[in-house]
Amino acid sequence: MRLKTIIQATFLFVAGIATTSRAQELVTYPAPQGVEMKQDFSVKVRLTGGEWKDVDTYAVKVDEVKNAKHNVRKASLAYFDFNGEVEVEVTANETIETARVRPLSYEIVPQVEGCTLRFKLDRPRNLSVEVNGKIFSNLHLFANPIDANKPQKAKSTKELIYFAPGLHQLPGDTLNVPSGTTVYIAGGAVVRGCVRAIGVHDVKILGRGIVHPEGRGAGVTITRSRNVEVEGVITTQCPTGESDSVYIHNVKAISSYGWGDGMNVFASNNVLFDGVFCRNSDDCTTVYATRLGHSGGCRNITMQNSTLWADVAHPIFIGLHGDPGKFEIMENLTYRNIDILDHSEMQVDYQGCMAINAGDNNLVRNVRFEDIRVEDFRRGQLVNIRIFYNKKYCKAPGRGIEDVLFKNITYNGHNAELSHIIGYDRDRMVRNIRFENLRINGTVISDDMPGKPAWYKTGDMARFFIGEHVEDVTFSK
Repeated sequence: MRLKTIIQATFLFVAGIATTSRAQELVTYPAPQGVEMKQDFSVKVRLTGGEWKDVDTYAVKVDEVKNAKHNVRKASLAYFDFNGEVEVEVTANETIETARVRPLSYEIVPQVEGCTLRFKLDRPRNLSVEVNGKIFSNLHLFANPIDANKPQKAKSTKELIYFAPGLHQLPGDTLNVPSGTTVYIAGGAVVRGCVRAIGVHDVKILGRGIVHPEGRGAGVTITRSRNVEVEGVITTQCPTGESDSVYIHNVKAISSYGWGDGMNVFASNNVLFDGVFCRNSDDCTTVYATRLGHSGGCRNITMQNSTLWADVAHPIFIGLHGDPGKFEIMENLTYRNIDILDHSEMQVDYQGCMAINAGDNNLVRNVRFEDIRVEDFRRGQLVNIRIFYNKKYCKAPGRGIEDVLFKNITYNGHNAELSHIIGYDRDRMVRNIRFENLRINGTVISDDMPGKPAWYKTGDMARFFIGEHVEDVTFSK
């Protein structure tokens, strides 16, 4: 399916939710033998008023950085599918003093009694359930839609590679998917190894199961391929390189090791991320030009309806890498309807929930951030827009950053450090940066906001440093 058709189908599906009634349904998936489980929580779910079903909880590794070192922690992970309305019951192995279900924008307020919390869901959600403020031993709860891609016959064919419920070890730790093939990973399946679409076309990687290499590495990789769809699976990383027409939806990427980026885009065009969840030990999502053997610029990249949690580095990062001799372009990039749950980075050079750092003679233009909700992160900046020469990673400064819109951005918190908007020189400028309805702790930051002294830059009211070689930065209601 072509990307344009996929986008149209996505909006038709969302529009149809309000008008089409489906029977209520709930599907749970028993975990396979031989997989590490976690006993911090017991989870139950039921259709409203129905019979409770147990939901198994897996151990999943996350990253807590202390003293500049990665410290792997084990959190919990559980998932199920449903349509209609369900009640969720989570019992912790400790008395619950405080509890929250995030993203906070979903306004899910659990009822708490002793060691148990309960709440309802009326639509699919990717959630973090946190008890007593513990974010490194939380419960990642993925409430999926009913799986529409489940094959009618549970067996492999010429065009289908089927992984049934159970534990699977890939020979050589790798599955290279042929063109024209669907890989289906059933709920309750855990695949050890890497599933790769390399130099192929018309490939689908679907299901509800888990794809997890031993140690570190990308569970799903897309390289020099076209017309690739990935849906529903849980994995470590899902990079896309030098590819075209890629659709990644309802995929969850959780990593715990150094340089564990979630969903990179390298030198690719027409990539759509929809409804993804990233909790990563480095950048959650990036857009780069030439990098790691992938060559070219990037165009038409969209991430929407998603949740990002950066235990280290950036939730969103654009522009760093390219081929300085080719003057590459990254353009038409859109991020909309996104919740950012955390950002924690000690190094000032690598801060920014929404960061565009142009290096390697790259030009970044036509970028849109819209309806982004940023929760109170641990350490970092809200925005970082810079043309710079980072000699650790670049061979030249960037060429320019142009035409960037921030619309309906909200930040509620107190840990944000000073945001930066800085050019390089008069030939390498930052131009036309617009903020529309930027709300920080409930206050709209605008050029005509009440209480702003006439001699202040508007950025001062937002704690944004607007430096040299920057033109046309505006703030409006």
